[in-house]
Amino acid sequence: MADLSMLVALSRLYGAKPDWVLAGGGNTSFKDSDHLYVKASGTALATIGEEGFCSIDRKKLDAMWLAKYPEDTQAREASALADLMASRCPGETKRPSVETLMHGLFPQAYVVHTHPAAVNGITCGKEGRAAFDRLFGEEGIWVPFVDPGYILAKTVRGELESFRSRRGRVPAIMFMQNHGLLIAGESPEEIETLSKRVMDRIVGELKRAPELSARPADALALSEAAALIERLATSALGAPAHLRFRCDGESLARSVSEEAFAPLSSSFTPDHIVYAGHEFLLASSVSDISAVWALFVARNGVPPRILVVKGLGAFSVAKSAAAADAAILLYTDACKVAAYAESFGGALHMTKEKIDFIRNWEVEKYRSSVSTGK
Repeated sequence: MADLSMLVALSRLYGAKPDWVLAGGGNTSFKDSDHLYVKASGTALATIGEEGFCSIDRKKLDAMWLAKYPEDTQAREASALADLMASRCPGETKRPSVETLMHGLFPQAYVVHTHPAAVNGITCGKEGRAAFDRLFGEEGIWVPFVDPGYILAKTVRGELESFRSRRGRVPAIMFMQNHGLLIAGESPEEIETLSKRVMDRIVGELKRAPELSARPADALALSEAAALIERLATSALGAPAHLRFRCDGESLARSVSEEAFAPLSSSFTPDHIVYAGHEFLLASSVSDISAVWALFVARNGVPPRILVVKGLGAFSVAKSAAAADAAILLYTDACKVAAYAESFGGALHMTKEKIDFIRNWEVEKYRSSVSTGK
């Protein structure tokens, strides 16, 4: 199928760009009159093939809008997920992206949803909405942060209808607060043109880029810290821990004080929670690691996945090498978002209520387990 081959190529194009997509994040789709082909949950766009897409019956998918779902959050999402799974074409076994219902709302043939750090500088900025209205308000929609899944799709539906009634057309650009970017077009070329225009406008607004070039780390302090973190993590995880480390200008600058670290102290987007944890930990020195680690575990019931040590750098900790790799990537992305958000009023984090929803949502646990190979 030629259109599906084009979707694969388009997906790989953006999946191969770390400034647009990391780990198992992002999703893409193509639709014809009867079917929608959407990325399977947890699949990486960078390496996806035709087998990585889930085929959906559009009539069954659209029928979800006629359903009445429970008010209780967990019951609602479980019921909506069951209906989404039932909308798959006969013989389809893959689990579709939880954002499939949202993809189906856009009439354009191709939809690409990504999480560029530069875009999230706006979506995670205190003055991000004002910047969006100024830069993209004539051609796109802004969606406030709501629970992902059915509620997000329902909210997007309302925004689409409002835009259509005001302007007599459907938007091709959507910014989602504390989430990311969606571009819709009739061809891959249209997607690329729109994506470039969005990025060019944002780059022109940025006051500074994050300082991510590597810096030398004190070898003795690094060895001591790594050994201590490995012991603590192995004990907490009940399995050998995998560590990753990076030392760069941004990490060192953020580590000097609680105030400097504040933009990294909570969650920007669901992807940061899924892959790097909902809270990063700061230690004032190597000798402080054990104490702050114990307080973190007591506060959260789980060990940290990211630990930043003042003057040394950042560690990721996980049960698998893939999960440790993903965590340090998303930590670095958070550093980018924090830096870019300075151009849009400063960092705006997700609320505790929304963070707790993501932490406990079965869909995101499934996505994380697939994408990190568990």
